[in-house]
Amino acid sequence: MSGHSKWSTIKHKKGAADAKRGKVFTKLIKEITVAARMGGGDPNANPRLRTAIQAAKSENMPKDNLERAIKKGTGDLEGVNYEEIIYEGYGPGGAAIFLESLTDNKNRAVAEIRHIFSKYGGNLGENGCVGWMFDKKGYIVVEMEGVDEEMVMNTAIDSGAEDVREEESQYEIITAPGDFDSVKEAIDNASIPYIVAEITMLPQTTVDIVGKEAEQMMKLMEFLDDCDDVQKVYTNADIPEELVG
Repeated sequence: MSGHSKWSTIKHKKGAADAKRGKVFTKLIKEITVAARMGGGDPNANPRLRTAIQAAKSENMPKDNLERAIKKGTGDLEGVNYEEIIYEGYGPGGAAIFLESLTDNKNRAVAEIRHIFSKYGGNLGENGCVGWMFDKKGYIVVEMEGVDEEMVMNTAIDSGAEDVREEESQYEIITAPGDFDSVKEAIDNASIPYIVAEITMLPQTTVDIVGKEAEQMMKLMEFLDDCDDVQKVYTNADIPEELVG
């Protein structure tokens, strides 16, 4: 199983705990606000906002929260001005890590992110040091159990997916970013259940991480993901299956 798929699965499993802490809503509200600020408040004309709203609805965000976040982005309500920043670095074993951040305090964000990297065996690098190892893609993960393989394959490919991969007990549907909405809609219309559906950064190749380095890598990823200023964390680390749980 690829490092990306594994990390997505881990985040799905711990999603309920995150929701209780409010972290999921906080990050979704930031993304909705910035998406509305950059592309306007109409999701039909703003793909980034449309994707953010879909993610918020999948987490059962109250409608009022969602609408307030949009209005803060469009300027109809007063809100915090978030800055988008990309951070790149290396984890234990030389694995690449790519972070998307939305923050209202750049100095605080970089200090905390650098501290987390250092504490768990990684190091924050220069801009561009690992970004070239990742491709922006639409990404949908379907559990194999209880679904018809031919239906998944045909639905995905016929609706414009680039590839459908078999990874352990899952199908990974890969799309160009611009085709994500149409492929996801086709999957929804076919009533095919999925556990992940997002625009993401997929690694071109993976790095095997084992033993103590794998345990450190898991902690590094989890603490980066829990950082309030970090929106999304990506890695090319391939971590042993027994550490997922």
